[in-house]
Amino acid sequence: MNEIIIYGAFFIVAFLYASVGHGGASGYLAVMALLGFSSGVMKPTALLLNVMVSLIAFVSFYRAKHFRQQLLWPLIAASIPFAFLGSIMPVSEALYKKILGVVLLLSIIRLVMNSSEKPLKPGPKWYVLFIIGAAIGLVSGMIGMGGGILLSPILLLMAWSNQKQTAAISSIFIFLNSAAGIVGQMKTGFNLSPQIITIIAVVLIGGTLGAYIGAEKLKPKNMKYILASVLVLAAVKLILVK
Repeated sequence: MNEIIIYGAFFIVAFLYASVGHGGASGYLAVMALLGFSSGVMKPTALLLNVMVSLIAFVSFYRAKHFRQQLLWPLIAASIPFAFLGSIMPVSEALYKKILGVVLLLSIIRLVMNSSEKPLKPGPKWYVLFIIGAAIGLVSGMIGMGGGILLSPILLLMAWSNQKQTAAISSIFIFLNSAAGIVGQMKTGFNLSPQIITIIAVVLIGGTLGAYIGAEKLKPKNMKYILASVLVLAAVKLILVK
Protein backbone atom coordinates (compact mmCIF):
# COMPACT_ATOMS: atom_id res chain seq x y z
CA MET A 1 0.00 0.00 0.00
CA ASN A 2 2.83 2.40 0.85
CA GLU A 3 4.48 1.78 -2.52
CA ILE A 4 1.19 2.41 -4.33
CA ILE A 5 0.89 5.75 -2.54
CA ILE A 6 4.49 6.68 -3.41
CA TYR A 7 4.20 5.80 -7.09
CA GLY A 8 0.74 7.33 -7.37
CA ALA A 9 2.02 10.59 -5.92
CA PHE A 10 4.92 10.74 -8.40
CA PHE A 11 2.55 9.97 -11.29
CA ILE A 12 0.16 12.77 -10.31
CA VAL A 13 2.98 15.30 -9.91
CA ALA A 14 4.49 14.42 -13.30
CA PHE A 15 1.08 14.59 -15.00
CA LEU A 16 0.07 17.94 -13.50
CA TYR A 17 3.41 19.68 -13.95
CA ALA A 18 4.00 18.44 -17.50
CA SER A 19 0.56 19.74 -18.46
CA VAL A 20 1.83 23.28 -17.78
CA GLY A 21 5.30 22.74 -19.26
CA HIS A 22 7.18 21.99 -16.04
CA GLY A 23 9.40 19.07 -15.06
CA GLY A 24 7.89 18.72 -11.58
CA ALA A 25 10.97 19.08 -9.37
CA SER A 26 9.21 21.14 -6.70
CA GLY A 27 6.40 18.57 -6.65
CA TYR A 28 8.78 15.60 -6.42
CA LEU A 29 10.65 17.37 -3.64
CA ALA A 30 7.35 17.94 -1.83
CA VAL A 31 6.40 14.27 -2.14
CA MET A 32 9.82 13.11 -0.96
CA ALA A 33 9.75 15.56 1.96
CA LEU A 34 6.35 14.27 3.07
CA LEU A 35 7.49 10.64 2.74
CA GLY A 36 10.69 11.19 4.70
CA PHE A 37 13.32 10.86 1.96
CA SER A 38 16.76 12.13 3.01
CA SER A 39 17.98 15.44 1.56
CA GLY A 40 20.94 13.61 0.00
CA VAL A 41 18.53 11.56 -2.11
CA MET A 42 15.95 14.28 -2.75
CA LYS A 43 18.10 16.67 -4.76
CA PRO A 44 19.62 14.28 -7.35
CA THR A 45 16.35 12.36 -7.71
CA ALA A 46 14.40 15.55 -8.40
CA LEU A 47 16.98 16.69 -10.97
CA LEU A 48 16.94 13.36 -12.80
CA LEU A 49 13.15 13.21 -13.00
CA ASN A 50 13.03 16.88 -13.97
CA VAL A 51 15.30 16.35 -16.98
CA MET A 52 13.11 13.56 -18.31
CA VAL A 53 9.70 15.14 -17.85
CA SER A 54 10.70 18.64 -18.96
CA LEU A 55 12.08 17.26 -22.22
CA ILE A 56 8.83 15.39 -22.84
CA ALA A 57 6.87 18.57 -22.10
CA PHE A 58 9.02 20.69 -24.42
CA VAL A 59 8.60 18.28 -27.33
CA SER A 60 4.81 18.37 -26.90
CA PHE A 61 4.54 22.16 -26.71
CA TYR A 62 7.11 22.64 -29.49
CA ARG A 63 5.15 20.36 -31.82
CA ALA A 64 2.04 22.37 -31.00
CA LYS A 65 3.97 25.50 -32.17
CA HIS A 66 4.01 27.38 -28.87
CA PHE A 67 7.78 27.94 -28.61
CA ARG A 68 8.97 31.57 -28.60
CA GLN A 69 12.72 31.15 -28.81
CA GLN A 70 13.86 34.79 -28.72
CA LEU A 71 13.07 34.97 -25.00
CA LEU A 72 15.02 31.83 -24.20
CA TRP A 73 18.65 32.44 -25.16
CA PRO A 74 19.57 35.30 -22.76
CA LEU A 75 17.92 33.37 -19.93
CA ILE A 76 19.82 30.19 -20.72
CA ALA A 77 23.17 31.93 -21.27
CA ALA A 78 23.12 33.06 -17.64
CA SER A 79 21.14 30.32 -15.95
CA ILE A 80 23.21 27.29 -17.03
CA PRO A 81 26.54 28.37 -15.50
CA PHE A 82 24.81 29.72 -12.40
CA ALA A 83 22.80 26.49 -12.01
CA PHE A 84 26.08 24.57 -12.08
CA LEU A 85 27.56 26.98 -9.53
CA GLY A 86 24.55 26.63 -7.25
CA SER A 87 24.66 22.83 -7.46
CA ILE A 88 28.19 22.67 -6.04
CA MET A 89 27.66 25.26 -3.31
CA PRO A 90 27.61 23.63 0.15
CA VAL A 91 24.21 24.10 1.81
CA SER A 92 23.41 22.71 5.28
CA GLU A 93 20.42 20.38 5.55
CA ALA A 94 18.55 22.83 7.80
CA LEU A 95 19.11 25.75 5.43
CA TYR A 96 18.31 23.53 2.45
CA LYS A 97 14.92 22.67 3.91
CA LYS A 98 14.10 26.31 4.70
CA ILE A 99 15.05 27.45 1.17
CA LEU A 100 13.02 24.62 -0.31
CA GLY A 101 10.01 25.55 1.83
CA VAL A 102 10.09 29.14 0.58
CA VAL A 103 10.39 27.96 -3.02
CA LEU A 104 7.42 25.65 -2.55
CA LEU A 105 5.36 28.58 -1.28
CA LEU A 106 6.29 30.45 -4.46
CA SER A 107 5.15 27.39 -6.38
CA ILE A 108 1.76 27.58 -4.72
CA ILE A 109 1.40 31.23 -5.72
CA ARG A 110 2.25 30.28 -9.30
CA LEU A 111 -0.27 27.45 -9.34
CA VAL A 112 -3.23 29.39 -7.96
CA MET A 113 -2.60 32.73 -9.62
CA ASN A 114 -5.18 34.11 -12.04
CA SER A 115 -4.96 32.19 -15.31
CA SER A 116 -6.54 34.85 -17.53
CA GLU A 117 -4.43 35.96 -20.50
CA LYS A 118 -3.06 39.51 -20.73
CA PRO A 119 -2.24 41.39 -23.95
CA LEU A 120 1.35 40.49 -24.81
CA LYS A 121 4.14 43.07 -24.51
CA PRO A 122 7.45 43.13 -26.40
CA GLY A 123 10.19 41.15 -24.70
CA PRO A 124 12.65 43.06 -22.48
CA LYS A 125 16.27 43.91 -23.28
CA TRP A 126 18.62 40.94 -23.34
CA TYR A 127 20.46 42.02 -20.18
CA VAL A 128 17.23 42.02 -18.18
CA LEU A 129 16.60 38.42 -19.17
CA PHE A 130 20.27 37.65 -18.46
CA ILE A 131 19.98 38.91 -14.86
CA ILE A 132 16.72 37.03 -14.34
CA GLY A 133 18.27 33.84 -15.72
CA ALA A 134 21.34 34.15 -13.46
CA ALA A 135 19.26 34.59 -10.31
CA ILE A 136 16.91 31.72 -11.11
CA GLY A 137 19.79 29.46 -12.14
CA LEU A 138 21.68 29.99 -8.89
CA VAL A 139 18.67 29.27 -6.67
CA SER A 140 17.63 26.31 -8.81
CA GLY A 141 21.07 24.73 -8.64
CA MET A 142 21.18 25.11 -4.86
CA ILE A 143 17.92 23.29 -4.21
CA GLY A 144 17.80 20.78 -7.07
CA MET A 145 15.16 22.04 -9.50
CA GLY A 146 15.03 23.47 -13.00
CA GLY A 147 13.69 26.94 -12.19
CA GLY A 148 10.54 26.88 -14.28
CA ILE A 149 8.35 27.41 -11.25
CA LEU A 150 10.20 30.71 -10.72
CA LEU A 151 10.44 31.71 -14.40
CA SER A 152 6.80 31.11 -15.36
CA PRO A 153 5.19 33.71 -13.07
CA ILE A 154 7.70 36.33 -14.25
CA LEU A 155 6.90 35.72 -17.92
CA LEU A 156 3.16 35.68 -17.28
CA LEU A 157 2.98 38.64 -14.91
CA MET A 158 5.14 40.78 -17.22
CA ALA A 159 3.01 39.63 -20.21
CA TRP A 160 6.10 38.65 -22.20
CA SER A 161 4.44 35.38 -23.26
CA ASN A 162 1.04 33.71 -22.99
CA GLN A 163 0.40 30.55 -21.01
CA LYS A 164 1.29 28.02 -23.70
CA GLN A 165 4.34 29.99 -24.85
CA THR A 166 5.42 30.19 -21.22
CA ALA A 167 5.02 26.42 -20.92
CA ALA A 168 7.23 25.85 -23.97
CA ILE A 169 9.95 28.27 -22.79
CA SER A 170 9.86 26.98 -19.22
CA SER A 171 10.13 23.34 -20.24
CA ILE A 172 13.35 23.73 -22.25
CA PHE A 173 14.71 26.17 -19.63
CA ILE A 174 14.09 23.53 -16.96
CA PHE A 175 15.65 20.79 -19.05
CA LEU A 176 18.90 22.67 -19.65
CA ASN A 177 19.22 23.94 -16.08
CA SER A 178 18.50 20.53 -14.62
CA ALA A 179 21.10 18.95 -16.90
CA ALA A 180 23.66 21.51 -15.67
CA GLY A 181 22.61 20.80 -12.10
CA ILE A 182 23.13 17.07 -12.62
CA VAL A 183 26.69 17.66 -13.85
CA GLY A 184 27.44 19.70 -10.75
CA GLN A 185 25.68 17.20 -8.47
CA MET A 186 27.88 14.39 -9.79
CA LYS A 187 30.87 16.21 -8.32
CA THR A 188 29.34 16.17 -4.83
CA GLY A 189 27.52 12.83 -4.89
CA PHE A 190 24.57 11.32 -6.76
CA ASN A 191 22.55 9.11 -4.42
CA LEU A 192 19.21 7.80 -5.65
CA SER A 193 16.28 5.98 -4.07
CA PRO A 194 16.27 2.15 -4.30
CA GLN A 195 12.88 2.45 -6.07
CA ILE A 196 14.27 4.82 -8.72
CA ILE A 197 13.66 2.54 -11.72
CA THR A 198 9.95 2.17 -10.93
CA ILE A 199 9.67 5.87 -10.06
CA ILE A 200 11.21 6.79 -13.44
CA ALA A 201 8.76 4.53 -15.30
CA VAL A 202 5.77 5.99 -13.45
CA VAL A 203 6.95 9.57 -13.96
CA LEU A 204 7.56 9.07 -17.68
CA ILE A 205 4.04 7.75 -18.17
CA GLY A 206 2.48 10.58 -16.15
CA GLY A 207 4.62 13.22 -17.83
CA THR A 208 3.83 12.00 -21.33
CA LEU A 209 0.08 12.01 -20.68
CA GLY A 210 0.16 15.39 -18.97
CA ALA A 211 2.27 17.04 -21.67
CA TYR A 212 -0.01 15.78 -24.42
CA ILE A 213 -3.17 16.98 -22.69
CA GLY A 214 -1.65 20.34 -21.76
CA ALA A 215 -0.31 21.09 -25.23
CA GLU A 216 -3.14 19.67 -27.33
CA LYS A 217 -6.33 19.32 -25.33
CA LEU A 218 -7.02 20.90 -21.96
CA LYS A 219 -5.94 23.70 -19.67
CA PRO A 220 -5.40 22.36 -16.15
CA LYS A 221 -7.44 24.59 -13.84
CA ASN A 222 -9.05 22.60 -11.05
CA MET A 223 -6.22 20.06 -10.79
CA LYS A 224 -3.75 22.75 -9.72
CA TYR A 225 -5.53 23.20 -6.38
CA ILE A 226 -4.93 19.56 -5.47
CA LEU A 227 -1.23 19.98 -6.23
CA ALA A 228 -1.12 23.27 -4.31
CA SER A 229 -2.49 21.46 -1.24
CA VAL A 230 0.38 18.97 -1.35
CA LEU A 231 2.88 21.81 -1.66
CA VAL A 232 1.35 23.65 1.31
CA LEU A 233 1.76 20.60 3.53
CA ALA A 234 5.35 20.07 2.44
CA ALA A 235 6.28 23.76 2.76
CA VAL A 236 4.88 23.98 6.29
CA LYS A 237 6.75 20.82 7.29
CA LEU A 238 10.03 22.07 5.84
CA ILE A 239 9.83 25.59 7.28
CA LEU A 240 8.39 24.89 10.73
CA VAL A 241 9.55 21.38 11.63
CA LYS A 242 13.18 21.09 12.75
